[in-house]
Amino acid sequence: MDGIRATCVALVTIMFSSVSLSGCIHDAIIENLSVPYPEWYQEMEFIDDPMSHTDSCFSTPCVRNFTIGEPFSDEIWDETGNKWAVFGNVEGGNCCEHYLAATKEGWIMNFGGEYPTWSEDRGHTWQEYQPSIFSQLGCMEPKPTVPGQEGLGEGSIVQATNGDIISMGWFPYPSASGADQFYAFFYDAEDEEWSWCFNRTPEPFYDRSWQVEVIGPINGGLYGNGPWASLVISNFWHQVQNVGGQISTDGLNYEYFGFPDRDADLDIIEVDLSPSELGPEWDFTKPHKEMRAFPVPSGGLYFPDYFIDGRDAFLDTSLNWWTGVTLGGNSLPSQYCAFDSSTALHCVTTSNSNLTHFLSWDGGETWENQSYDLSIEATGLEEWEFHSNGVHDLFVLNVRYQSSSGPDVDIAWHVRDFSESMVPDSRTYIGQGDLDSTSGAGNDIRFDFASMGILPDGGSFIAYQDSTDPDPLFSVELLLPPGYIAKSQTCLLYTSPSPRDVEESRMPSSA
Repeated sequence: MDGIRATCVALVTIMFSSVSLSGCIHDAIIENLSVPYPEWYQEMEFIDDPMSHTDSCFSTPCVRNFTIGEPFSDEIWDETGNKWAVFGNVEGGNCCEHYLAATKEGWIMNFGGEYPTWSEDRGHTWQEYQPSIFSQLGCMEPKPTVPGQEGLGEGSIVQATNGDIISMGWFPYPSASGADQFYAFFYDAEDEEWSWCFNRTPEPFYDRSWQVEVIGPINGGLYGNGPWASLVISNFWHQVQNVGGQISTDGLNYEYFGFPDRDADLDIIEVDLSPSELGPEWDFTKPHKEMRAFPVPSGGLYFPDYFIDGRDAFLDTSLNWWTGVTLGGNSLPSQYCAFDSSTALHCVTTSNSNLTHFLSWDGGETWENQSYDLSIEATGLEEWEFHSNGVHDLFVLNVRYQSSSGPDVDIAWHVRDFSESMVPDSRTYIGQGDLDSTSGAGNDIRFDFASMGILPDGGSFIAYQDSTDPDPLFSVELLLPPGYIAKSQTCLLYTSPSPRDVEESRMPSSA
């Protein structure tokens, strides 16, 4: 706890020292705006001096102007002042993707490439963990490796609710260390140390991984016991062949784990999806949406719309499978759902060029919804992702779509104070929107999947692609409501109440 408190103090110090200067910078920019903009946007401040990000990108400036305007019209407020810090594959990505996540301590994590990569200071400095020659004691399959020579790889990463970081890398190609290798990478939050183990995959060709925490305590029988379990699946295994995934109760040793058939008739269990309160760690345990599952606060893991007839699946703390329903006997509206610390349950559905955000405050029994219609400007959705932060009452939807008039376009909608209104406040155009790309091997220009997160200070970071770099990029939001900074001071020291229990102004600056 002392280490966490120290981290919180350090983050807050960085934020306030940055804001004192950056507020003046934003005031100067605002004075030059010649188009209408809402009052709340004028009150936004830079949490970080944009001029301090100058040397991290591949071949272009590292601070770029992203256009921001009305959420559902062509009206533009700002084409030059909405600056974001931009990073490339040297900060943890590869030719085709970034796998982004945040921690409750304020780390930006990336495992799009070979190894876990992270920044503890909003992108100013970056660290990378490479395995040692020999893995530590306790690995079920000891195997030496050649550090830094494992070959081209890709991985997954997410923080567990207790602060541990669960992660894995897949190295498909022949190298000095072998080929088709599964490496587990684990960060112990208490010891503040990384470790690794080799794991032989039960079947060849693992492909892109997705990873999630199973909320414990876990009593997994042959699979072991632990405060949580880490479940890993892949596109090839889970979505193509339906042959299951791998599971670990220590974050280092993984074993094959079977999934039920999509037409299985399992016993029904009622799952409590209505927690009374959640701590701020629940803003960071959300897996990538392609995991198609979310951790359950009362324990276990929920797979909405898993079975072919639309029923949900549930994995309990003994690692047994069930047909899951809410306490009211209902199923969820989408495969893509997640909690945040406000106790809100968010789900997103897609249909052609439309997305719908569903929000439930009663464990999935009743829903509010907000539509995002791109049918006029888009011929189809390429990739998308969402995240929410209960501490800041913030929901962000990121979409990459095929424009009806040209190349792919990356956008992000911000919904500030979603507990009061699900209508977004703004739409930001991420990057230049001037490059077509396609996911999958064999394509010359690849953007394999959307990825994003939200930092404890409320700033988003979002992967995108445009013509300014040969590989996908990701950007970190610098312009924030000043009220976010005050909230982030409490960091991890207290649990966060539901926004519905707090009387606040709609205007972020009044906090």
